[in-house]
This record gives sequence, C-alpha cells and structure tokens, in this order.
Amino acid sequence: MRLFNRKNQLQRMLETVNDSLDVPSTLKSGPPGKAVKAGLIAAGSFAGLTAGSAGISSLRRKREGA
Repeated sequence: MRLFNRKNQLQRMLETVNDSLDVPSTLKSGPPGKAVKAGLIAAGSFAGLTAGSAGISSLRRKREGA
C-alpha cells in the first residue's frame, strides 16, 4: 500500500494522456519528451482559444439582445 503519491501534477497528467492515447510502453517509461510537452502546449492553447472565442461570441449575443 502506498501512502503518498510522489508524482507531480505534470507526471499524473502525462500518464492520463498516455493511457487515453494508448501510447506504447517504450514512450511511457522515459521522462516526458519535447514532443509530448509541445503537444500538450498546443492542445492547451487550442482549448484556450476555443473558450475565448465562445466567450466573445456570448458577449456579442448578449449585447445585441439576440
């Protein structure tokens, strides 16, 4: 039984992403590479842009009264 989870937040997130994408075990065992980090940054940026766009659209609709 493990009392403490010694993984940091990035390691837990990468483990979740690797499990959901079914990444081969050779990539799971090593430290996160630059490609993985770049992919996570790109995905986060895309999610942020999408949320920002939706927020702006919502504000425009409220202002126009539609």
